Amino acid sequence: MANRLSACGRFNVLLLEAGGSDQRLWLKVPLGYGMSFYNPSVNWMYQTEPDPQLNHRSAYWPRGKVLGGSSAINAMVFIRGQARDFDDWARLGNSGWSYQDVLPYFKKLEDSPHGPSRSRGADGPLHVSDVSKQVHPLCEHFLKAGEELGIQRNADINGDSQEGVCINQITTRNGFRESASTAYLKPALSRSNLKIITHAHVSRVLFENRKAVGIEYLQDGIKLSVRASREVILSAGSINTPQILQLSGVGPGQVLQKFNIPLVLESPAVGQNLQDHLCIDYIYRAKVPTLNKQLGSVWGQVWSGLQYITKRQGPLSLSINQGGGFCKSTEQSEHPDLQLYFSPLSYLKATPGIRKLTAPDAFPGFLLSAQPCRPESRGSITVQSSDPQEAPKIWPNSLSTPADKAAMLLAAQWLRKLAATPSLGSIIDHEILPGPQVQSIDQMMADIYERASTVYHPVSTCRMGTHIEHAVVDSRLRAHGLLSLRIVDASVFPTLTSGNTNAPTLMLAEKAADMVLADHQY
Repeated sequence: MANRLSACGRFNVLLLEAGGSDQRLWLKVPLGYGMSFYNPSVNWMYQTEPDPQLNHRSAYWPRGKVLGGSSAINAMVFIRGQARDFDDWARLGNSGWSYQDVLPYFKKLEDSPHGPSRSRGADGPLHVSDVSKQVHPLCEHFLKAGEELGIQRNADINGDSQEGVCINQITTRNGFRESASTAYLKPALSRSNLKIITHAHVSRVLFENRKAVGIEYLQDGIKLSVRASREVILSAGSINTPQILQLSGVGPGQVLQKFNIPLVLESPAVGQNLQDHLCIDYIYRAKVPTLNKQLGSVWGQVWSGLQYITKRQGPLSLSINQGGGFCKSTEQSEHPDLQLYFSPLSYLKATPGIRKLTAPDAFPGFLLSAQPCRPESRGSITVQSSDPQEAPKIWPNSLSTPADKAAMLLAAQWLRKLAATPSLGSIIDHEILPGPQVQSIDQMMADIYERASTVYHPVSTCRMGTHIEHAVVDSRLRAHGLLSLRIVDASVFPTLTSGNTNAPTLMLAEKAADMVLADHQY
C-alpha cells in the first residue's frame, strides 16, 4: 500500500510500524526464520486462551512486529489458494473478488520463473523462486509417494490447477528472503512523499463524527498523534486490527462497555469469525540421511554456511517446508480439501522457547503434515483492557464442529497412507510420533487433541461483507458505518483460503491500492 499509493507523487503517505527495521541478518537468511520464532524484537509472540477441544492447551501464535510484518518472519511458502476460494468470496456478496477478478493482481505482484503466462506473472515486485532443483533428495520420495496414492505431480502449484504434490515455491530472491518490505517498501524509500515511523505502537484511530481523522500512537512512552487529510488505512493484521478498532470504540458494545471504552460505533463483527488452519504432524525416523545430518553436525553446518556465503545456495537458502501440495481427502470430495507438507528434517528436542532449525535432532528424521483446507470452526479476538500495550485475548475455538473433527481424522489417516507407500515406506525405520501404538480412531483423535497445532494463518476477524451485523468492511474494504477508514490485511478475508495466506494478502493489498487511487480520482 505504501509503495502503490506514493508512486504517483500526488499523495503524502505515512507508514506507522510498531516494530523496527528489517535490516537484520536472520531476517535476510531464509532459514533464519527459526531465529525469529521467539524473538520479541521482531515478533508479537502471542499466546491464545486455552482451547477446549485441544485439551485446553494454549497455543503460541507468532506475528511479525517489524517492517514487512509476518512476511518478514514466515516460512516463505507462496501459495495463492484455489480459484474456488475467491469465487466463494464473490458468492457471499463481495463484488469484484472472484478468481477472475483477483487473478490480474496475483500476476501483477509476482516475478515468477513460470511467467509470463495465462496464470502467472513476471517482472512484478515480489520474486517467487522455483527451488525444485535445490531441495533435499528425500523430497523425491515424498513426490513419488503421492503419485503412488494417485495424487498427480504438479510442476506449478500456483498455475491453472492447485491439485497435486509439488516442491513448494518460496519468496526468495538470489538466496535472500523476499518480504513485503524488501519487495515493495525498499524501492520506495527515496520518495519524498513517503514517510516511515518505526517503533510507533498504535493505540487508537481518532474519530470526529464517525469520520477517521487520524491515529494516536505511543513512541518511547510518549503519546503522539497524526492527522490524515484523506483516509486512514489499517493494515495491522488479523490480531492487531480488531484490537485497534475495539480500543478506538468500534466493536461489540458489550466488550467496549466492560472496559469503559467510549462507543463510536456498534460493529458486532469486529474480532469475530476468526479462522485458522490446524494441522497434525507425523514424525518418522529414517533409514537414510535426512537434512538432520546436514544441519546437525559441526561440519555440516560449516559446509552449509560456506554454500550460502559463496553461492547463496544450500539449506540456509531454503525453507524447511520443502514439499507440499493439495489432495482430495475422499473420493466424494469435489475439490482438493487437504494441504500436505513435507519437511526433510525433525527437531523433536528443540530447546523450549527456541525453534533453532539449524540444530535438528541427532538422528535422521522427517515430518509429514496435513491440514484441512476450509475449517468451519470460528473463534474470536477481544481486548482484555483499555491498555493498548496489553495483548488481546485470542480464542481459536479449534475443532468446535463435528465436520472439522472428521476432517482432521482424515488428515491424520492420509499421513499414514503416505508413510505406507513403497517410496516412503522403504526409507522409514519407524514412526516416532504419534507412534505405532496409536491405531484406533479414538486413539488417533486423542492424539489430535493433544498435538494438533496452528499453521499460523489467522484471518477474517474484520471480514468483508454486505452488512455491519456480519461484516466490518464492504467490498471496497471501507469500514461499514464509518468514513475515511479502510482495512487492508488478512482480517478482511470473508473466508479462509485453502493454503498459506501471505500470497492472497499481498494480492489483496495490490487490489486495494487500485481501489484507493480510484476513489481519490487518480
